[in-house]
Amino acid sequence: MVKAIVGANWGDEGKGKITDMLAEQSDVVIRFQGGANAGHTIICDYGKFALHQLPSGVFYPHTTNIIGNGVALDVPKFAEEMKHLTDGGVPAPHIIVSERTQLLMPYHVLQDAYEEERLGGHAFGSTKSGTAPFYGDKYLKIGVQVCQLYDEDMLRTRL
Repeated sequence: MVKAIVGANWGDEGKGKITDMLAEQSDVVIRFQGGANAGHTIICDYGKFALHQLPSGVFYPHTTNIIGNGVALDVPKFAEEMKHLTDGGVPAPHIIVSERTQLLMPYHVLQDAYEEERLGGHAFGSTKSGTAPFYGDKYLKIGVQVCQLYDEDMLRTRL
């Protein structure tokens, strides 16, 4: 039997808490969209952890965790989150990152901050994490995907 929790919104709909409750009984937990500006806190046997990039299944050794191609993958934040887990005694989780996952780049963060500054009193209230410019590049098909990291010529073209 397959159990799936699918978010219908971009955030704050409570799916994180439900996913956390079911993750222990799951073989696979998938983060399929969103950026590091979102997240939720998990309190488990290992302690208290804020997850922003990683799926909730990372605390269970039997669970495969997948980062899907709709995620705005912020590699430094991903690495920092992984380090926080291992520093907290969490065994190394099984993680698969889709080769089509797009990377959030430092220039996305700058574009986000500059746009908020440009808008002045009419700013949107962005978290300035680069999410909006990232998704603009994703939909324009001009971003950098994980698979392109393995093809230097393609990567240079994309950058």
